[in-house]
Amino acid sequence: MKKAHVIMLLLLCLVGYSAFGQADSSSEEPNLINTEMLKKMTVAIENQTYPNVHSVLIHYKGNLVFEKYFSGKDESWGTDLGVVEHGENTLHDLRSLTKSIVSICFGLAIQNGFIENVEEKVFTYFPEYGDLNIGLHQEITLKHLLTMTSGLEWNEDLPYTNPKNSETAMVMSDDPIRYVLSRPLQESPGSVWNYNGGTTELLSVILHKATGLNIEEFAVEYLFKPLEIDTYYWTKAPGQEHPIAASGLRMLPSDILKIGVVLLQDGYYKGEELLNKQWVEESFTSHVKRGKNGGYGYQFWIDQSPDGKEPNKLVTAVGNGDQRIYLDKSKQLVVVTTAGNYNIWDLEKGSFQLLTDFIYPALEK
Repeated sequence: MKKAHVIMLLLLCLVGYSAFGQADSSSEEPNLINTEMLKKMTVAIENQTYPNVHSVLIHYKGNLVFEKYFSGKDESWGTDLGVVEHGENTLHDLRSLTKSIVSICFGLAIQNGFIENVEEKVFTYFPEYGDLNIGLHQEITLKHLLTMTSGLEWNEDLPYTNPKNSETAMVMSDDPIRYVLSRPLQESPGSVWNYNGGTTELLSVILHKATGLNIEEFAVEYLFKPLEIDTYYWTKAPGQEHPIAASGLRMLPSDILKIGVVLLQDGYYKGEELLNKQWVEESFTSHVKRGKNGGYGYQFWIDQSPDGKEPNKLVTAVGNGDQRIYLDKSKQLVVVTTAGNYNIWDLEKGSFQLLTDFIYPALEK
């Protein structure tokens, strides 16, 4: 009889905590979310009304309330993988969501004393390119790289198969860093947002110079190991050993979610501070206007909440193909999606529509 009581106590302890070290409130709130609405979402994904979605994970009020995987056509950094049966152990491209991981690592580098602050001048780290450190180029700071406000000429609006696409040209260049730093200035640094994967590559090289570890090595030591993440792949640039910081990371959706939950918890994991709260707040602050209604933080996109009630409250890590981490701190919500809609820029039924059509309505029970 005593043995049975001990087993029962152990089971209660196990179910009382989620995988992220948070107390599980499901015993207090058994109906956190409208599951019927999520069932409708699953059917809509399976019948391709919302095409080629590969996974949806929802963490709400300290609980993993939804985790579902779907089969679909996929790629690995442009290489066709055919139809993949996605599951909890299937790696997935992050594409430009990798940029947000780089930003987190940059914050960890500052936190650990490798880099002083975001106001340092970029060319401080590149004396070998002193011939380019002229005019307003001298004013470009680390913060300008983080917020994509360097002012450097850059065009990623062209297809990535087009050699005139600036990121493609950078990757194929014999000297990618010189290619980025040599771009003429179109705007004064800090004044205008322009999407620029080259600045993320600069951040990763600066981190390497400051720490002696490349971006992959640093991420493993200071982010992945503390979060118990051991399954990933980081694509290298063609003919180089340097990991592609702007788009090269592949991870498990559950590990992407883990990072999202840490950010939602102001940098804490299992009750211990991993990432400085101030860095999270700065990353999630809109430092510059982006388009008509959006903003941009430190490699994170800032937008209005899908319910229209919370301006500048939805923080998103964004990757080509509809890879997303959506963070809504006011609702204690993290949503991760992966999909195979690469280079489809006019997708009408994508992950954001899953938020507006199903996920946010499901929160209202």
